Amino acid sequence: MTPAEPRRSGPERAAKRDEMEEVLARLGSATLGECGARPLPPRVHAIWPGCTLAAPALPVRCTAGDNLAVHVAVARAAAGTALVVDVGDVPGRGYFGEVLTTAAQARGIVGLVIDGGVRDVAALRELGFPVFACLVALPGAAKVAPGTVGRPARVAGVPVALGDWVVGDADGVVIVPGDRLEEIVAAARGRAEREVGYFDALRSGATTVELLGLDSSVVDVDL
Repeated sequence: MTPAEPRRSGPERAAKRDEMEEVLARLGSATLGECGARPLPPRVHAIWPGCTLAAPALPVRCTAGDNLAVHVAVARAAAGTALVVDVGDVPGRGYFGEVLTTAAQARGIVGLVIDGGVRDVAALRELGFPVFACLVALPGAAKVAPGTVGRPARVAGVPVALGDWVVGDADGVVIVPGDRLEEIVAAARGRAEREVGYFDALRSGATTVELLGLDSSVVDVDL
């Protein structure tokens, strides 16, 4: 019989999470996306320059045009998590702004990914709160309709569940499935190491055609 894994204390879990955040942030969305992470469509992008995010994902699903579920998520989310929000087919609302950001930061929430609109962008940037959204929208959302928090959701067509991680940066946003986390990180580390070798070879005169084994015969060149 295999011995049960020792239960980790709160500080041990936090340290492990912090270590994974650092690893994922360093690898970045592009490398992770090439190694099995699920990329969100390009419309979901950093809403202010330079923001980055790597955190456990908390899926949230709203009724279109309503953000009650986001308010509940901010009130209930564990510190260190990021909200990953589906708003249905009405993206053009300011589902999240300075008030919710202030509340989220006070509770230790570390970022937002939303397939919809946000507002108060200058304040979000000043507060340093990482936000990835598909647009900026001034009109507010209602706060009365049903939704879900912590249940599996599809955000921008990509499945998200508790246990998954979300990584966002200047290149875009990816979801790293929790049940493949170690596999994807290992593959991404290998890819990153290979690319370091490519950079050295390219600076020494090699070409990408040579390094990647590309068939250049199909390209008509007249030089």
